[in-house]
Amino acid sequence: MPTDAKRATVAQLKQAIAGSNAAIVADYRGLSVAELQAIRRSLRLSGVTYRIVKNRLARIAASEAGREELGDLLDGPTGLALGGTDEVALARAFLDAVRPYKAVTVRGGLIGDRRIDVDSVTRLAALPPREVMLAQLAGGIAAPLSAMASVISAPLRKLGYALSALAAQKGASEQAS
Repeated sequence: MPTDAKRATVAQLKQAIAGSNAAIVADYRGLSVAELQAIRRSLRLSGVTYRIVKNRLARIAASEAGREELGDLLDGPTGLALGGTDEVALARAFLDAVRPYKAVTVRGGLIGDRRIDVDSVTRLAALPPREVMLAQLAGGIAAPLSAMASVISAPLRKLGYALSALAAQKGASEQAS
């Protein structure tokens, strides 16, 4: 029979899971309480919450939040990192926070309604920041346009050079006579 405390926990987890676009599931076995607090503190600075969850309650909350895919990752001691809307920042912050602790094992994650594996979490963290990606996109769009403008203006530029050379040649022939 569920207690009021368990219902409140499920409601909080459901709200946190539904409000987050991404989640990372990890095994925290072997960490001390002080190390878990250090990880939480580091993640909090990045806007990421890290919770130790009971698998049964987390499965219920994920199911109620419409994220059943998360239930497959909940096995054994589970830590759940939830972030805002930037999945790359979540993955980068989490992997940076747990890097000093070899005991932490990432099981996988969830982006939207899609489950991702450990390699995908690592690749996601390796992506450049959003601003850099937007700058690369803008550069990729602007480079061909700049090249096309140069090609289109080349005949006009060559005509200008030819006319200035002709004017210089006429000026030199008039001074010689």
